[in-house]
Amino acid sequence: MTTKQREDRRLRPRRRGWLALMPLVLLALLMAVMGILMNDFSSVPMTIVFLFTGIASLLTLRGYSIDERVRAFSHGAGSSDLLLMVWIFVLAGAFAASAKDMGAVTATVDLTMRCLPGNILLAGLFLASCVVSLCIGTSVGTIVALVPMAAEMSARTGVSLPFMVAIVVGGSFFGDNLSFISDTTVAATRTQNCTMRDKFRTNFRIVLPAAILCFGIYAFMGFEQGVVSANAQGILHLWRVLPYAVVLVAALCGMNVMMVLCVGTLLTGVVGIAEGAYTLSGWLLSMAHGITGMGDLILISMMAGGLLAVVRKGGGVTYLVRVLTRRVHSRRAAECCIASLVALTNCCTANNTVAILSVGAITKDISVRYGVDKRRAASLLDIFSCVVQGIIPYGAQLLMASGLALVSPMQIIPNLYYPMLLALSAILSIAVTGRNKGRTKK
Repeated sequence: MTTKQREDRRLRPRRRGWLALMPLVLLALLMAVMGILMNDFSSVPMTIVFLFTGIASLLTLRGYSIDERVRAFSHGAGSSDLLLMVWIFVLAGAFAASAKDMGAVTATVDLTMRCLPGNILLAGLFLASCVVSLCIGTSVGTIVALVPMAAEMSARTGVSLPFMVAIVVGGSFFGDNLSFISDTTVAATRTQNCTMRDKFRTNFRIVLPAAILCFGIYAFMGFEQGVVSANAQGILHLWRVLPYAVVLVAALCGMNVMMVLCVGTLLTGVVGIAEGAYTLSGWLLSMAHGITGMGDLILISMMAGGLLAVVRKGGGVTYLVRVLTRRVHSRRAAECCIASLVALTNCCTANNTVAILSVGAITKDISVRYGVDKRRAASLLDIFSCVVQGIIPYGAQLLMASGLALVSPMQIIPNLYYPMLLALSAILSIAVTGRNKGRTKK
């Protein structure tokens, strides 16, 4: 080895995977400690948590200069995928505020209350979230469309707002996990080289018990608690339902979510001004208030993106793969490894599609070596990535829902029945069907 090679080796950044994961551990600890000290987990200031964790993450990148560390954080905070999500946050804020101020949400809920008895509203809202997400293939689009309605229903029925929002968030992951046009489905089937139809059949057998049980719980709660809706009084403004109806129909037809929100916002202005709900200046101010109300959400998302980029650059994901695949000796262990791998990677990326793509190749190798069916491997990747994405407080879905409903993500998480039931169903599936030991293929 020459002197130059020794010098290059000495200057080469040293990656320590366990150290790269420390910011995520600190993130969890800060949330727990602040929640305990404040005696209210819903009041934990997420911006401060991510500020401290983001600064700490820069200290974990060994072998890089300060400028390089900050550049890595900034690159993650300004990634194209994240900025696309920021656009959606901005448009969603404008649509939600203008729709609420012109009476679109109230009119839509009035119509719903007249059509459905109060005691099946909870189950009906969950079913609607499942159907919409299955049709449009995105949990974010479902949340944008239905969370404002859930918030209005909460005010009418007296049901806890975080609980109503959690119903929509949970149902939104039904379609995110199963839909043929979902990014996660595409990523899972492509990385495992199986057809969407075969993956859907395998996946559906795991998902269906969780969905039925969750629907039954909501139906029972509606009857048991005697949920009573305050029926619409006086005139029903059907024209004010138009923006919401168009948004739902456009989403179901597969229109891009940004175009859906633009059309919906424009309709709130046209209908609102025509109906006398507000003037042109009132409409513009309403949109402005909605956009500024998303400020904290956007800031948290960008800081989370920077934090997770530092974790990846420091070798955190590589470390997880190495540790989790070290002691796999049977098919059941292989399936547990696949589930753990994509779940922990999702914690590091806060994006279920990226998590699947990150571990897709290693998952395929594990499947071939230990006899895991490729359809089942694709299903496990999709299911556990969606489970984790649905319950992490810094994921786009919970941030979007909390921003639209003005509640903390920490208030929503304990009420997320469907993701928890889905995880339980998948774990039981591994325990039951993974008994046979696979043989290592030479």
